[in-house]
Amino acid sequence: MDYFRIQGGKRLAGRVKVDGSKNAALPLLAAVLLTDQTVTLHNVPALTDISNMISLLRELGVEVKGESGTVTLRSVDETQVHTRYEIVSTMRASISVLGPMLARRHRAVIAMPGGCAFGERPIDLHLRGMQSLGAKIELNAGDMSVTAPQLKGTTIFLGGPNGSTVLGTANVMCAATLAEGRTTIECAACEPEVVDLANMLIKMGAKIRGAGSPRIIIEGVKELGGAEYTVMPDRIVAGTYAVAAAVTNGDIIIDDFPFDCMLAVVDRFDQIGVVVDRLDHNQDPMHASVRVTSVRGLKPTQITTQPHPGFPTDLQAQFMTLLCFAQGNSVITEKIYAERFLHVAELTRMGANLQRFGPTVVVSGFTQLKGAPVMASDLRASASLVLAGLAAEGVTTISRIDYLDRGYHRLEATLNSLGASVERCTPNAIIETQSSASAQMLEAKRAPSLNLTAAAMP
Repeated sequence: MDYFRIQGGKRLAGRVKVDGSKNAALPLLAAVLLTDQTVTLHNVPALTDISNMISLLRELGVEVKGESGTVTLRSVDETQVHTRYEIVSTMRASISVLGPMLARRHRAVIAMPGGCAFGERPIDLHLRGMQSLGAKIELNAGDMSVTAPQLKGTTIFLGGPNGSTVLGTANVMCAATLAEGRTTIECAACEPEVVDLANMLIKMGAKIRGAGSPRIIIEGVKELGGAEYTVMPDRIVAGTYAVAAAVTNGDIIIDDFPFDCMLAVVDRFDQIGVVVDRLDHNQDPMHASVRVTSVRGLKPTQITTQPHPGFPTDLQAQFMTLLCFAQGNSVITEKIYAERFLHVAELTRMGANLQRFGPTVVVSGFTQLKGAPVMASDLRASASLVLAGLAAEGVTTISRIDYLDRGYHRLEATLNSLGASVERCTPNAIIETQSSASAQMLEAKRAPSLNLTAAAMP
């Protein structure tokens, strides 16, 4: 399994463009199951999660041309209704095929989805939504069999213990487009990825209003047609690039920055001392160009993750790295996934001063991080460790970067184009490096004139 070797201390500068959103593209791809007409998507990111979703769609009878960029899809075999565990276990977003398949094919057999390692992310709200629309659900050998000869519109409350559900809202909204009558989703997710899906469904002939608000109303139609649609930019990737500029005291211009849906993030940047300056106020605010710089003395702040339009949980780990360099104590509280702190131990290995109290971490900043071997535990934790490595003194090695490839396309190439020193290495390189280090230590022990303590230090 590949790993990253990062030489820290490089100041980043240059220009970068944000790719299409992974979290928007996955439900958009699943939505092709609602029609037998051709759907063409542009700006599809080249990520492993996207490849896995395309593989799943092919097994479900969808003809696919392209893997990223422009992808053309058409459902040609609607008899296929089973999503195998081998594919579903690789990503939780695979559940997105449930609503579209049930609405169009009247049956879906879904293996329980997988994904990241931090805590449970149950799908009970998805199932509750399908049941409210008239579906029958049975569990058999780890698969959920969901059937409905004809879905019927109703009012559905989708609130859960941690607020609304993004993929659950997407699933119910897709299913309701072909349901009989009107469906009202109360406590719907307001995330921009839900709005992106609604916009494409409307182009396909759906009747939806209220997307982006807590109440979405869908008037069912008999059928949907094809469409051509461009995936929105990835707000989490955009935020990660901006943090990369800040932690390296860099100067980066970011194009396709979805400014309009990142106001909570920009607000925290402003509090910390990171300047996000729009370069053209006449541009579409979802496709802005911004220049990101920072002051010399970063300031501490408080961050609480919340459903949109609050601060996104997917940028919590990256901002924790940033706040390690602030002059004072910051407080980060995780309200979405209480266990999303697997990166804390790894940042601590690099010298970060972090204290966790349940769903809250106190970051005592103004410390110099030191390069160290660390291990990624989930997608966004991986990004936080890369950012730490960029700013750390010395060399950082990050193992298990397969997590990173799920949400960032060739991140090392992008960062290197901005002046970073990030090398993707193979496991053999790890063995060679360890062997070389062992040989050097052995040689040091044989030399009596050397300071053994110093020689043993990395």
